[in-house]
Amino acid sequence: MSLPSPLQYLHTAGPAADPVTTLGWGLGAVSAVVLAVVCIALVAGLVRRRAPLAPGELAVPGDQGGLSWIYIGVSISALVLAACAAWTVVTLRAIAMPAQAARLTVEVTAAQWWWRARYRDADRPSAFQVANELHVPVGRPVRIELTSEDVIHSFWVPQLAGKVDAIPGRTNVLWLQADRPGTYRGQCGEFCGAEHARMQLVVVADSAEDYARWRDAQQAPATPQQAVAAGQAVFQSHCGACHAVRGTPAGGLLGPDLTHLKSRHTLAAGLLPDTPDALARWIEDPQALKPGTRMPNPKLSPEDRQAVLAYLGTLN
Repeated sequence: MSLPSPLQYLHTAGPAADPVTTLGWGLGAVSAVVLAVVCIALVAGLVRRRAPLAPGELAVPGDQGGLSWIYIGVSISALVLAACAAWTVVTLRAIAMPAQAARLTVEVTAAQWWWRARYRDADRPSAFQVANELHVPVGRPVRIELTSEDVIHSFWVPQLAGKVDAIPGRTNVLWLQADRPGTYRGQCGEFCGAEHARMQLVVVADSAEDYARWRDAQQAPATPQQAVAAGQAVFQSHCGACHAVRGTPAGGLLGPDLTHLKSRHTLAAGLLPDTPDALARWIEDPQALKPGTRMPNPKLSPEDRQAVLAYLGTLN
């Protein structure tokens, strides 16, 4: 699966975003009406001619009813602006808190240029990590706790919630909820460096049963049956300092957790599909595909690279 395209914000799918979309369409309609009225008034002013003045008569501002129209226009504008302001306040209040308390919390840490997500579920004692792809249960509010490990980023999944900055040393909070199953595209919304435009993520909204299966699979460590011995040894020596695979000695924190790499749909924060060929290209030369990425070229021999690919291919 590739990322849904384009980034969609005109049609939303959850209570944290629906009121904002309604407000956006409403303010757009109000603006269109105001523009039409102003254009009509401008044309009328250009076409309409004043009555000729008598010899020696001086023109007095407002003597032909123009001042009255100014009073009327200002009054109507003030009422429209007040109504729009009140509508905006009501919308902000509606999206400030979910209708029911969120029992699922996802700690999202932004980095140049990918997303780390740590799940904490009040109904499940153990936490786990994923990267660049979030799964949420349909119909349940999810609390997102945002921070950054380097520069300011911005978390934005417009079909599900508004945009909130991820700031180093600070935790910002938002919530989102998907009312129907689907895949929703997200994007870093704050310029953060060379690969800002390719710092993407997806939120997959699953049914309760599908989400439970996904969660249980993610919580499981890599099992001995999954490991290909030669590839695991190469991975441990060349990649284990940055990447973690739970259940193995690899416990790196700098890069994404790869315990269930093959359960994801994309690689490199949405840059590539999660296919063997794309993974091979990424391992061979990540800088050629995403210049400036923090992942260095591991400089593996062809044999070692194939062994690592075989090992990673077992991490379902």
